[in-house]
Formats: sequence, structure tokens, C-alpha cells
Amino acid sequence: MAVETVQQQLRGLREVDTPAVYTTQRTLTWREHLDEASAEAAVLVAHAAPDRVLHVATLMGNHASMLRAMAAAGLGGYVLCGINTTRRGEGLRTDIHRSEAQVLLVDDQHAPLLEGLDLGDVRVIRAESAEWETERAAAGPLTPHREAEMMDTFMLVFTSGTSGDPKPVQVSHLQVLFSGTHLVDRYSITPDDVCYVAMPLFHSNALVAGWAVAVFGGAAMVPTQFSASRFLADVRRFGVTYMNYVGKPLAYVLGTPEQPDDADNTLRVAFGNEASDHDIDEFMRRFDCEVWDGFGSTEMAIIIIREPGTPRGSIGKGLDDNVAIYHSETVTECEVARFDENGALVNAEAATGELVNTQGGGYFQGYFNDEKANSDRMRHGMYWSGDLAYRDAEGWIYLAGRTADWMRVDGENLAAAPIERILQRMPQLNRVAVYAVKDERVGDQVMAAIVLDDDAALAPEDLEAFLAAQPDLSPKAWPRFVRIAPDLPSTATNKVLKRELMAQGPTAGTGLLWVREERGRAYSLA
Repeated sequence: MAVETVQQQLRGLREVDTPAVYTTQRTLTWREHLDEASAEAAVLVAHAAPDRVLHVATLMGNHASMLRAMAAAGLGGYVLCGINTTRRGEGLRTDIHRSEAQVLLVDDQHAPLLEGLDLGDVRVIRAESAEWETERAAAGPLTPHREAEMMDTFMLVFTSGTSGDPKPVQVSHLQVLFSGTHLVDRYSITPDDVCYVAMPLFHSNALVAGWAVAVFGGAAMVPTQFSASRFLADVRRFGVTYMNYVGKPLAYVLGTPEQPDDADNTLRVAFGNEASDHDIDEFMRRFDCEVWDGFGSTEMAIIIIREPGTPRGSIGKGLDDNVAIYHSETVTECEVARFDENGALVNAEAATGELVNTQGGGYFQGYFNDEKANSDRMRHGMYWSGDLAYRDAEGWIYLAGRTADWMRVDGENLAAAPIERILQRMPQLNRVAVYAVKDERVGDQVMAAIVLDDDAALAPEDLEAFLAAQPDLSPKAWPRFVRIAPDLPSTATNKVLKRELMAQGPTAGTGLLWVREERGRAYSLA
């Protein structure tokens, strides 16, 4: 019988003795790894409330314990809820509450984030503790919570929407299976391959483009936190042949000093999204590997593939004919993009619209317990992505930005309103607008325009201290650019015209401009 679920695939690996997990401390075969996962699942299922669907949340980094939790959910037939480890304070508590988890597995690194949070009746388990190891060692045989079916939810993956509130996407067993088997086939992944899983495992990219590839290819995994300086040493140490990425990892690696022997490595394929054309070309040249960059959201309702011959600047073509570009107000398809002799778009207004799936949600199973968000996303029988784009006569698609206040920062969507609410706590502040400016490599950077109270003063070090003191501010939400402005452009109804601020970018406009160092926290006058 053909494999239809993650549960079935993992069961098929229970008797396999090829490597599954490589860490600096030890190597586990698939048999050993899944024995540990089965024991974890057995304990969690045995202690679950019988009258509730079993959801198990994780607040963990890329460790073997997180891989064990993912495999345990698959074998146990329950839903894993990946909590974003960059969330803080009330936002973190809200995400855990929204997941409806009975249990929260947390590693030692992130346990301090839970201090002072009221999690109600959620049982918190320190996943790396000796007590949990002892409890797992005493586990009996696993009786799954449920025999999974292909459309059952395997994992809840949180993402940010136009409202600024993270929404838990229901990622089905079928979605994981489809992505894993597709990439295994496309890149000829076998048990001899080693997958470098350095993107956050609570993120959809790591789930469907990293973990799923190893599971459905029977390959080994190297779980780690991404480090540009350590990247090549890791590839060589573990014999890495495949890696997934989202956002700017390629650019970060390319920012390290080039060495004559960079191409002397085992890496064969890098697959991900949001890399620039320059970074794709340079990464392939420098490390002598293939790089395939595509487009896809957590919802997996729209998939765009970069094919051979993709023009520079394009993200590729839709995986099927259902991918289209529509005007959201008229619900009509946009014109084909036309360009002048210099390659400039001449019909931008008519050609630019929102990426949609005309046949519905595709693999999208909806947001968990959020009917309003589901109805906003599914309109007129189509899935509306919230991404703006245009398409040329040959079918090549080009991203043109994002609707509402979305910002794509280092591979993740951020919304402006929560950041504005945090900045408004600053006593010197009178008004603030947060918006996206284009990153010089790929994606967006966060910019804030601030108007101070009359006679108020603010120094860069004051801002640094304030931001560092906000427990619910994600590290990625620190503005890269801050303009201390005399006023903000606004409508007659006193609503800030963000489109004007975005058009100015970081270099135009009046007032003082502060710039934060690229990967640090210090601001200086531009």
C-alpha cells in the first residue's frame, strides 16, 4: 500500500539502521531515533486528557529534542504546535493558548521565556531534563492517539497576517508528504544524503523543505542553528549534501571571506526561497553546488517554481495554471506586464495585483479556530495570498511587494501594528509609523518614523536601551532605520500615509536618520 501519511512513513523507518540524526555529541540511526520518539509519544498519549484532541506545543530550537518531538507527533498521531521562539511576553502566552495544547515541551535555552506567564492547565515539560528522560525510559508500548489520515493536521505552524496577529496554519500530513516526496524525487535524495536543517524547525520552510526531505528520503539530518561562519565547517564535518533555506542565509554565508578551497565540500543542492539572483549565482560559483529558489507560503496554496531560463528578478512560474494575479477590488485578472526598452514596467497599475489561486485553497486547510482569518483569505472562491505581483507575456512572475502592512524580514512575515504599539510605550514619543523599506539584498527591512513630544529629546543610546527592555519585542522587529521626523504625512482624517513614507525610503525625507548596524543593536547617525 502506498504511503499516505507521515505516520506510515515513520513506521517504515523503524527498522532502518542508516543514520538519521547527526549532532556534535552523538549519531542516531533511524531505529534509535524513532525508538526514542515512540517512547515520548507513548508517555504523552498515556497522560492526555481523553476528552480532548491531543495538541503538543514545542518551544525549542533546532536540537535533537525538537526532531524527536516531531517524529513523536507523527508516530503518535497527534498534532504538534510549533511555537515561534522569537515571540515574547503576552504574545508568546497568547500563541500557546491559541494552540489549545495540553502539553508544552520546552528546551533549556527557551525555558526562561516562560517565567511569569500564566499558561493555565498546560503541562510544561523540560524536554532535555533528566526527569523527562527517566519518564520516557519507563514508557510502555505506543498506542497512537489516532491512526492518522492524509488530510489530518500534522502540525500547526504560526505565521503573521495583515492584522499583525500570528495565525496557526493547519499543515496536513498530505502537505508534508507532497513536499517531501516532490523534493526527494527532484533532487534524487537517498539514504546516503545528509540534510542540513539550520532554519527554525517551527517554521514551514524547515518542516516541508528540510525535515520532510529527510523523512521521505530516508536521509540523515544535522539539526543546528544557522551560523554563516560555521556553515562550511559543518558541511565538511557531517558530509552535508542538501540544505534548505529561507530569507538571507546565502547572503550571510557569502559575506564571509572567500577562501581558495571553498568549492572543496560535499554540498550538492541548496533549496529555498527569497535569495537574490546575485546570491544564487555567487553561491553556486563559490561552493560548486546547485541552488534552486522558489516561492511558497506556509499555507501552500500557491507554489511558484524557478525553472531553468527564469529571467533575473522573476521568482519563476506557477506550479499549475491556477496561479494568477487579480485586482482585489474588481476581482478581475490583471493585464500582462509590459516593459520599455530599458526593462522598466510601463503598465504597473494595470499589471500589478494580488497573487491568487483561482481554484481555491489548494493544500491550504485553513487557520486553526479562526473563521474570520479563513474568510479573509478565501474570497470569491479563490485564495488571496496578500502578495502583490505582476506577470509577463511568457508567464514569468515578479513580486511587487505586499499588501497592508506586511514586512518580509529575513524570511519571516512581520506586521507593523504590534511594533508600533511597543514603540508607543516610549515616554518621549508622540506619533510613530512603522513600515517596510526594500532590503539591498532581498526582502524588507523595518523602518520607523518617529515624532517626539515638543521639547522632548532622544539619543540613539536611549532608543537602544528602550528596545532592549521590551520583553515582547522580537529581535527581528528592531527597526533597521529610524527617522526622527518633524511630522508625518497624513490624510484629512489624521491617518498616516505610509505609502508616502515607503516611497521616500531610508534616504529621503526630513529629520535625522539613525541606522542600526546590520546584525547588531547599536544605532548611529547616518
